[in-house]
Amino acid sequence: MNLLLVEDNPKLREALKRGLEVTARVRVLYDCARGEDAFAFCVQNSALQRAAPDAILMDVQLEGAMNGIQAAVALRREFPRMPVVFYSIQDDDAYYRDFLRSGILSHYAYVKKSNYLLPEMILPLLQDARAGRGFIDPEIETRVHAVRTRDANDPMALLEPNEQQVAKLLAQGLSNEQIAARMGFKDRRTIARTNGQIYAAWGLNDNATDEKIARTRAALIVRAQRLLRWDENGVTYAQNERGEWIAWEG
Repeated sequence: MNLLLVEDNPKLREALKRGLEVTARVRVLYDCARGEDAFAFCVQNSALQRAAPDAILMDVQLEGAMNGIQAAVALRREFPRMPVVFYSIQDDDAYYRDFLRSGILSHYAYVKKSNYLLPEMILPLLQDARAGRGFIDPEIETRVHAVRTRDANDPMALLEPNEQQVAKLLAQGLSNEQIAARMGFKDRRTIARTNGQIYAAWGLNDNATDEKIARTRAALIVRAQRLLRWDENGVTYAQNERGEWIAWEG
């Protein structure tokens, strides 16, 4: 199996490379510390009409602008369903949230570094990912589920800090011009673009027929402090403790 190895700790990267190659079942085509370098390698390989790696073994926390999950998303845009095995010791909501948003459904594994980082345990994960299967370490699955549940009831958790501030001002009834002035932006179109990101994060693009309706519904979500949905008849729904969407009366 030809492997791309992405790990920002040089000692661990070398140990993984040696350990896997000693099995005589893996050849590390390239190893690097950044997702950007992994992406560049695959694109260059493709341009030179060389074979793509059979799989990627990648830490979640990396040097550079992209974490491992973001790097995998970028790679899969160019190389659909590229098999990836993620590993991490990080217990950070941001990584689990990135994973949930990534839409990765198959050809992957996501495991705790401390549980699986031995060649004899990595190889089956790589083979399963290559065969199209998905696997999440039970410890990580528990945390991913916790983040999903919490985010379902905390709309602000789905927004970046500046988007949170805009959403709160929007809920106070301020216009885009007023929000721009309050936040020190010279171009009110910046607020309009930010509003669009808020609507998308909260699913309002799917059920609002125009910007005024989306804006009103966003304000309701801020005031309710929970995600809401609307059907085609304008009936409002919220999630209960079991994750079921039920009619919401406010």
